[in-house]
Amino acid sequence: MTDSAHATLAEIREQRPLKNTYQETMANLNRLDRVAVAITENVGTMGFFLLIFVWTVFWLSWNFFAPHQLQFDPPMAFVFWLFISNMIQILLMPLIMVGQNIQGRHAEARAEHDLEVNIKAEQEIEVILRHIEQQNDLLAAMLERQGVKIDEVLKAAQARRAATASRGT
Repeated sequence: MTDSAHATLAEIREQRPLKNTYQETMANLNRLDRVAVAITENVGTMGFFLLIFVWTVFWLSWNFFAPHQLQFDPPMAFVFWLFISNMIQILLMPLIMVGQNIQGRHAEARAEHDLEVNIKAEQEIEVILRHIEQQNDLLAAMLERQGVKIDEVLKAAQARRAATASRGT
């Protein structure tokens, strides 16, 4: 591989192929980690909120308004409802933290990949700028060989740009 200061565009493109960091991260997860990510992604949705809300409304309504013989969690105490709610919270909290840690690793991989892409883009821009500078040098040499003064050509080009700009406004 050549020095990055004098690499060609083709060489730069071969250095770091583009990749999908999400696919790579998900491919490296075991089954339990995938479950944690899926739960983390779904618990933070309106669907999950509505599920918990409907479950709570149903539970409380049943135990308030059902005949006394059919109530399974006495009103005002709702001990069983509190127990189940606390169990859900206790089980979800560490599971969500595991999922967030995995999502954090993906975010770090994505940031690292973004840095690589930005470095590659910068190298490509440098190659293009070097090429433009070489073309400018060639054009200047050709003009000098033809006996044309470069300063006169630049002044004429500036005058044309100024005239074009004044007509455009």
